[in-house]
Amino acid sequence: MSFEFDNAFLRELPGDSESGSRLRQVEGAYWSSVEPTPVAAPRVVAWSAEMAQTLGLGEADLHSERFARVFGGNALLDGMQPWASNYGGHQFGVWAGQLGDGRAISLGEALDARGQRWELQLKGAGPTPYSRGADGRAVLRSSIREFLCSEAMHHLGIPTTRALCLVETGEAVVRDMFYDGHPREEPGAIVCRVSPSFIRFGHFELPYARNDVALLRQLADFTIRRDFPQLRGQGETLYADWFGEICERTARLLAHWMRVGFVHGVMNTDNMSILGLTIDYGPYGWIDDYDPDWTPNTTDATRKRYRFGQQPNVAWWNLTRLASALSPLFADIAPLQAGLDRYVAAWEAADRANVAAKLGLTRASDEDLALRDGLHAWMRAAQADMTLAWRALADFRPDAPSPDLLAGVCYDENSRLAAEPALRDWLERYAARLREDPLPDAQRRDRVRASNPRYVLRNYLAQEAIDRAEQGDYALVHELLEVMRHPYDEQPGRERFAHKRPDWAKQRAGCSMLSCSS
Repeated sequence: MSFEFDNAFLRELPGDSESGSRLRQVEGAYWSSVEPTPVAAPRVVAWSAEMAQTLGLGEADLHSERFARVFGGNALLDGMQPWASNYGGHQFGVWAGQLGDGRAISLGEALDARGQRWELQLKGAGPTPYSRGADGRAVLRSSIREFLCSEAMHHLGIPTTRALCLVETGEAVVRDMFYDGHPREEPGAIVCRVSPSFIRFGHFELPYARNDVALLRQLADFTIRRDFPQLRGQGETLYADWFGEICERTARLLAHWMRVGFVHGVMNTDNMSILGLTIDYGPYGWIDDYDPDWTPNTTDATRKRYRFGQQPNVAWWNLTRLASALSPLFADIAPLQAGLDRYVAAWEAADRANVAAKLGLTRASDEDLALRDGLHAWMRAAQADMTLAWRALADFRPDAPSPDLLAGVCYDENSRLAAEPALRDWLERYAARLREDPLPDAQRRDRVRASNPRYVLRNYLAQEAIDRAEQGDYALVHELLEVMRHPYDEQPGRERFAHKRPDWAKQRAGCSMLSCSS
């Protein structure tokens, strides 16, 4: 097992003069050298076959003791130079100052056979200068959720960081899951996260807040050079094109989230990727019964800042914070406003494309956007499952628009019956719209199936896998990983993974609401 490392982040950006995990404010630097803290008994319990193959790893590598030691934080390979990066951020709308990688330690930037760059990062590998008094560890439950969701999102076609492997540490971690004064020991784990870059909006916010324009400019130039090589030009023109590209990527990402019913749960600016990737899988969730006001995050239960329907607006607000951070690079704000306008245009275009695909139309008009909104209104009134309702449209017959098609997707029978007249009206309008669209019926069905997944990583499924893994049984983790590799396919024999949320999971911890604790 070997990698070719090109650690450009360390080589081209200034680092901390002090190494080690002592807590401190780090100024004038983007990274601090810190090694993972060894664990008692690292054991690899799951891995992504696709990511391993991309990195040139074979079965023998994955099963080796050396692999477990390296990705459990007990050993380093030649070329690895572990570090934690330094950034700030707005958390729940409030500036939080220096944050940084509090429990994530990057090992190096590996180049695959095609020359693609992949930063390898261990989450839960021990304390860093940015741990803010915490232990730098992660528990098994959150690690399983991050591992599974990283790969599930990739196979859904959604830009995301990836996960190479999940490692048990053989050590217990004490956590107060809901911050209610009831801490307990939980099994510890480490996820190896993989991404072309882990640079966040907050990396630019911190030097701006400290009025360190030279450091800010240095990172902007580095990020464009390494991560946006397709951009040309110089000076403000280049910076403007770059910011506009970030805005467009972010818009497309949010459109994907809304398409499949994903709720990030903690859209702080330090959790926003400069590459437009889904990053930092904490208290995320999937919409079961359709509710645009739902958030999976217990910390956000009162304000609901990061609720499902608010996510596109929050992303725009986060981009305004990034625009402010980049403002010293511009003589006036016009180019930054133009970038924000690109976000709005890209969001509207992506949303319109989603509507056409999800409804099985050639293209979507303004009336079709209203048609989508009408279906969502019925879903909310009828307590219909978002994933199942959209997927059922693949079997819709325009010549026989019956509400029976959607009878089994609701969580409450009384709500379903009360909303049935609205559904009948909507189905008639949808049938009329399909009859005027030129797309042949078979292609329409394929288009609906390709946009509306059959399988998503529902919280209750992840919790079932966690419950079994905490008893030493990882079979369900492996099966879920396999199911989520083909989310748009029918997968005979695996129908149970496409069922509605069961009643027992509605209020259970880990199935309905989650905390940031991990």
